Amino acid sequence: MYFYYICSEIFCYIMKIKEIVSALERFAPLPLQDGFDNVGLQIGLTEAEATGALLCLDVTENVLDEAIALGYNLVISHHPLIFKGYKSITGRDYVERCIMKAIKNDIVIYSAHTNLDNAPGGVNFKIAEKIGLSNVRVLEPKENALLKLVTFVPVEQAEDVRKALFTAGCGCIGNYDMCSYNIEGEGTFRAREGSHPFCGNIGELHTEREVRIETVLPAYKKGEAIKALLNAHPYEEPAFDLYPLQNSWAQAGSGVIGELEVPETELEFLKRIKKTFEVGCLKHNKLNGREIQTVALCGGAGAFLMPLAIRNGADVFITGEIKYHDYFGHDTDILLAEIGHYESEQYTKEIFYTIIRELFPSLALQQCKANTNPIKYL
Repeated sequence: MYFYYICSEIFCYIMKIKEIVSALERFAPLPLQDGFDNVGLQIGLTEAEATGALLCLDVTENVLDEAIALGYNLVISHHPLIFKGYKSITGRDYVERCIMKAIKNDIVIYSAHTNLDNAPGGVNFKIAEKIGLSNVRVLEPKENALLKLVTFVPVEQAEDVRKALFTAGCGCIGNYDMCSYNIEGEGTFRAREGSHPFCGNIGELHTEREVRIETVLPAYKKGEAIKALLNAHPYEEPAFDLYPLQNSWAQAGSGVIGELEVPETELEFLKRIKKTFEVGCLKHNKLNGREIQTVALCGGAGAFLMPLAIRNGADVFITGEIKYHDYFGHDTDILLAEIGHYESEQYTKEIFYTIIRELFPSLALQQCKANTNPIKYL
C-alpha cells in the first residue's frame, strides 16, 4: 500500500521496498527458481521507504558505492550476492565486504536469478527480442509443475467460483486464459447436527444440481487457489480434489527457440550477434555454409540445453558459456556461439526497469553504470 503525505503543497506518496519486491515476484515468482539457486531478498528490511533502485547484473563494491552516491537504498541484481552459508562476516572476500557495506548503509539487496530465467517473458525472451526472433517458445519446459483442481458447485454459484479461481491464477493454458471444463450432475449430502448447510435441512438427505469444474494451475499457486475457492464457494465444507499433472508447462522453463524473419548466412549472423551484445570475443565451432533461421538460446551457462537445441532442429545455439569438450562432434549438427556470461545476460536490467517503471513511475530508478563483468579481453 502507498502512504500519502503533503510535501511543499504537492500531493506525494511514499512507496515501501516491499511493494517493489512484490511487483518483481509477480513477474518472476520465487518457486520458478532452480534447486541450486538463492533468489529473493538477500539483505535488508523491505518495510523501509524506497529512496531509489539501482539495477545491476552482479552486486559488487562498485555497484554499492554507486547506490550510496545516488542516495538509493535498493539494489536489484540478477545474480544473487549470497549463494552459500557464512559462519562469520569478516570482510575476507568481496561478498563479505558487500554484505558489510550494504548493512552499514541500510541498503536492501534483492536478486531475481533463475526464477527470472524461467519466467514467461524473462531473460531468454529478452535475448530473443534483441536478436529479432519471432514465434518464441520455451526450449525446455518445466516438468511436474502443474496441478488440476476439481470442485463441485451449485449451478447458480458456479460462475462466481470460476471467476474467483481464474483471478487466483487458474485456467491458463498457452495463450489462453479462463480455461475450464464444466459438466452438470447431482451431488448428495446430509447435514449433521452442528452444521450450517447452504441448502437442505439438518438430518435429511439432500440432492443438489451441481457443476463439476475442472481447471489447471501452476503448483506454486495451490495455496492461493484453495483460499479463493473456499472464499467463493457457498458450501460450509466444499469438496475439491488436486491432481498432479505430468504435462510440461510450456510457458515456463529453460532457454527459448524461435525464428528469424529472414535467413542469414552464418558469418552475417555471428557478426550481428557480436555487435548487438558487444562481445569482446565470440567463440564458435566450424562454419559449414548453412543458412541461419531457427535460433535456440540460453543466457548464462546454458550448454546443458545443446542436445535439446539439436533435437528441435535449431540452426544455431547461442549461450554464455560452453566447455571446451562440448564443441567436439557437433560441426554438422549445429552452429555453436559462445558470447560470454555477462554479455548474454546484460539486458536483464532492462526487464527490471520495465517492470518497475510501469508500476512506480515516480521512483528514482537507474541501471548501474559499473561494468561488473570480471572477464576482460585484450
